[in-house]
Amino acid sequence: MVCGVLAYPTLVLNRNWQPIRIATVARALVMVFNGTARVVDPESFQTYSWADWSRIRPREGERFIQAVTMRLKAPEVVCLNNCDRVPTNIVTFSRRNLFKRDHYVCQYCGRQAPADELTIDHVIPRSQGGLSTWENCVLACLECNKRKADRTPEQAGMKLRRKPFRPKWQPLYAMKEIRIESWSRFISEAYWNTELQR
Repeated sequence: MVCGVLAYPTLVLNRNWQPIRIATVARALVMVFNGTARVVDPESFQTYSWADWSRIRPREGERFIQAVTMRLKAPEVVCLNNCDRVPTNIVTFSRRNLFKRDHYVCQYCGRQAPADELTIDHVIPRSQGGLSTWENCVLACLECNKRKADRTPEQAGMKLRRKPFRPKWQPLYAMKEIRIESWSRFISEAYWNTELQR
């Protein structure tokens, strides 16, 4: 149980309260203990030092770490004390990130499907010189992938719903399929719902 909570994600904000990355609860607590960050209460936006945070007891249903003499509430958001930069991270091209970019939606028919019913399609097939890049790969359902086969969309008489693109880095790309509701106070709902649907 403790290991699971320590590995849980925590949103990290810069000192201007802009999301810059995701850290584990363990890493976030180390930053707070060292004084490089403060815990943010997502409800009141109040910030807490280590001394203040360690006195707060978790309520029923809240994640916590069991220490020898106390329960320490797991932080969901921390804010760095000195860092004001915004990351220029590049989103790594990977299967997981491609699924996030395309929202588990076939880019030919528009059907949303579970991961096991989707494949990665090369818009320009590898047999025709296509590369595995952000700009040449999209999600396709099994039916559309079979129909397109080893052809370009034009050759197959199919149309892409949107042109594939390299996404901008956002905290979403650092997450492992977990969305924490309190983060919506720091990451706009419009981003969660539409940012990647360009």
